[in-house]
Amino acid sequence: MVPSGAIGLLLQRALASGQPALTAEVMPPRGGDPSRSLAAAGSLRGWVHAVNVTDGSRAVMRMSSLALCRLLLDAGIEPVLQLACRDRNRIALQAELLGAHALGVRNLLCLTGDPVRAGDQPGARPVNELEAVRLLQLVQQFNGGQDPVQGELPDGPTDLFAGAAADPQSASWSGLKSRLLRKKQAGARFIQTQMVMDAEALKRFVGDLAAPLDLPVLAGVFLLKSARNAAFINRVVPGANIPQAVIDRLAAAPDPAAEGIAIAAEQVGAYLQIAQGVHLMAIKAEERIPAILLQAGLKPLALG
Repeated sequence: MVPSGAIGLLLQRALASGQPALTAEVMPPRGGDPSRSLAAAGSLRGWVHAVNVTDGSRAVMRMSSLALCRLLLDAGIEPVLQLACRDRNRIALQAELLGAHALGVRNLLCLTGDPVRAGDQPGARPVNELEAVRLLQLVQQFNGGQDPVQGELPDGPTDLFAGAAADPQSASWSGLKSRLLRKKQAGARFIQTQMVMDAEALKRFVGDLAAPLDLPVLAGVFLLKSARNAAFINRVVPGANIPQAVIDRLAAAPDPAAEGIAIAAEQVGAYLQIAQGVHLMAIKAEERIPAILLQAGLKPLALG
C-alpha cells in the first residue's frame, strides 16, 4: 500500500489532518490459510488508509486478528487490530497489546466483544474480565510507560493509536453519551461506528456527542447483497437495524448486487458530509469496495 516506513501512520495522519479517512474490514479465515483474507485486503490497496481485522466477530472461531495484522504489514498494508475482551483475561490482553506493539501494529480498536450466545459455540465460557473502557485505560497506561503491576515499563512507553466503537442508533441516548465520554477519558482517539442506516441519527451523534469531545468518527457502511442477505443481517448481527424500505428496494431491483453497491455509495457520499470518514464492511465481497468508492465520487488515495 505504501513504503514500509510509513505503514502504521496513514490512518492517524488522515484523522489528525482532518481529511476524509477511509477504512475497510476483512475477516480472518476459519482455518490456517490466510490467502483469501490477504487477497481481500489486497483488493483495497490504494483505496483505504487502513484495513481493519475483526477479532472473533459474532463469537465465531477465526484465525488470530494479530496474526493476520502482521501478515498485512508484511504485504505493505496498514492494519487496524481489533481486540475484544470477551475471550481474554487482563494478563492475556496485556500480552496481546505488548505483542502487537513489538510486531509493528499501531492501530487498535478496543471492543468488549459480541456475546458468546451469538456464536456457533454457545457453550464456550466467556471471560469478560475487562470491557472496552478498561481496555482503553490499559492502552493509556502502556502509552504512558506505566507497568500496571510494578511501576514503569522497563523498555519505555508503547505507541498504540486506540479507537473505540459506538452505535449512533442506540436506543439509550443517555447511555450512549455517558459511555462515549468514558471512552474519551480512557484514551480513545477515534470512534468507529456500527452499521449506520439513518443519516439523521449519525448527524445527531457526531454533532451532539462526538464533535464536542473532539473525537473523529468513521461511520459504518455495510454492503448489502440482496434482500435475503439484509434480512439475515437483521436476524443474526447484534444491533443491526436495516429498514424495511431498504430491504424492499433490494427485493425490487433487477440486479440486487448492483443495487447494494448503489445504496452503499449513497451512504458513503452522505456520511462524508457528516463524519470525518467511513468504515466499509463487505463480507466476502471486499473486491466491490473500490466500486462503491468510485460510485460515491472518490478516487484512489495519493499515498506516495
